[in-house]
Amino acid sequence: MAHSVAASTARGRPLRADARRNYDRILAAAEEEVARSGAGASLEEIARKAGVGSATLHRHFPSRQALLEEVFHDRVKALSAQAEELAAEDDAGAALATWLRAVAVYGATTRGLAASLIAGPPDPLSSTGCGTMLLDAGEGLLRRAQAAGAVRPAATMVDLLTLVNAVSLVTEGQEGAADEAVRLVSLAIDGVWNPAPAT
Repeated sequence: MAHSVAASTARGRPLRADARRNYDRILAAAEEEVARSGAGASLEEIARKAGVGSATLHRHFPSRQALLEEVFHDRVKALSAQAEELAAEDDAGAALATWLRAVAVYGATTRGLAASLIAGPPDPLSSTGCGTMLLDAGEGLLRRAQAAGAVRPAATMVDLLTLVNAVSLVTEGQEGAADEAVRLVSLAIDGVWNPAPAT
């Protein structure tokens, strides 16, 4: 399972074998239930499907947000890696726009992701939360785009991710969600980008 390394050191300490099995079962059940029901998936149903009690679920994941963070961690990590790759592109404005569209598509096609990001604002003391990971990944792209004169100086990454998450939230689950998310984010980008980017 993709999360097995995280499971073995949940919350900074190693897990016993039985606790690790419970962690993995809870996470697998959560991924299935969130994909079906979204960020509001029943924690009781997740515990039932995992074959554990509610107390065991809460021992591993003290809050719904903590569970959602782990469910979406790998997807957000992939977006962060994409931002690193795009940072090498010559056209800084286009690189940022490409990444924002990718975030929108992920959110629109991954049930519950956008809602969990909106429900869980970035914690300034956390370096591992999904919101913080996205902010950190996008900041470098935004700074490059602003330095190139492609993006208005007043725009912040919080602004841009708020726009993208809102688009993802309203398009999630629709037929053609990815295409609609790209279209709407492109409209939003037109309002954020400078009218005449520097060359």
